[in-house]
Amino acid sequence: MNRRRTAATAAAALGALILPLVLTAAGTASAAGPAPGAPSAPAAASAPATTGAVIPELPRPTGRYAVGQETLHLVDHSRTDPWAGSGPRELMVTMRYPAHRGTGGPSAPYLTDDEARLLLADRGLEQQVAVESLAGTKAYARTGARPVAGRHPLVVLSPGFTVPRATLTSLAEELASRGHVVAAVDHAYETAGTSFPGGRVLTCKACEIVQQTRDYKPVADNRARDVSFLLDRLTGRHPDWRHAGLIDRKRIAAAGHSMGGSAAAAVMAADPRVRAGIDMDGGLFSPVPEGGLDGRPFMLLGGAGTVPGSTPGKPAGWDANWPRLDGWKRWITFADSHHFTFTDWPAVSDRLGLPRMTPLPGDRSVELTRRYAGAFFDLHLKGIPQPLLDGPAADAPEVRFHQP
Repeated sequence: MNRRRTAATAAAALGALILPLVLTAAGTASAAGPAPGAPSAPAAASAPATTGAVIPELPRPTGRYAVGQETLHLVDHSRTDPWAGSGPRELMVTMRYPAHRGTGGPSAPYLTDDEARLLLADRGLEQQVAVESLAGTKAYARTGARPVAGRHPLVVLSPGFTVPRATLTSLAEELASRGHVVAAVDHAYETAGTSFPGGRVLTCKACEIVQQTRDYKPVADNRARDVSFLLDRLTGRHPDWRHAGLIDRKRIAAAGHSMGGSAAAAVMAADPRVRAGIDMDGGLFSPVPEGGLDGRPFMLLGGAGTVPGSTPGKPAGWDANWPRLDGWKRWITFADSHHFTFTDWPAVSDRLGLPRMTPLPGDRSVELTRRYAGAFFDLHLKGIPQPLLDGPAADAPEVRFHQP
């Protein structure tokens, strides 16, 4: 089956399972809000072709520190890759960390050309956006920057199904600038294309399998195992990262967008090292256990349609899982937002002149996501009180707190 059609069909199936809200852009329908497997940047077939290489620039991180960045290739020889059916499980991981200003080399690439080309083709945007525009998107982390000494909390970020870890760059850089170590993960065979060592580019074999089985729980559960393996390699006796000494092993959290949010809940259920989690608009395809998460905090951060009562009778829905969250918890949504509000895409799309899917501007999407996710981690990993999470704020009228 054509891979673009497979990925799009898988995304549509996920959306139909979770929420009735459907957003359309230039004739292409994509389900919003919590819909792991939803496609990446909204299609914009009616937009004029991009002339030249317009280079988008992400919003600058607001924290006190500069941001350093390194990339890891991790191989789990104890597991056969579930999608390839042979060979070990592999991950590509971008590590970001608080760094001293004025140190390090150039800004790290946003995507490789191969990754950008496959992502644009997968979404039907290859005629509207130049490969070098997307690949060259400007971020702020510096390769090899000198880290700020000390022990810092670790946040693991997992992206949506079919989209790369780069889509969470704005959030990752913000958290690192505020004093967290951040590990953003690409799970092999689960994106339109991810570059691996040796010139390999792995495409979405998982999309083809899930399209046949219609079962998304294995994706979340496999990602949970990926995250646990990553923690082993970052916090074990012989870590795979040269700056692993920066990580405070007692302050670890997980967060993700779409399927990545489902994975955050799944790894919390399986791995007690993960002390807190955020699901950004993702269905909980590996449901929260009946016994809860041992009182650990969890936040549901959703798009405009992800409100109480929107997923009646659906095991993966937030309605069914909310009562099982047995610790500190919040259900927060942003008005005028959609499934990709919590990623870089709204800001990148605005800068490329693509049609906006919802009224919430791209920079405001990034600002709100950073603000509320950052407050959650500052509260639960650093112990800093966060009145922002207690209820509505006058300077954030888009934000809704729900009490099902």
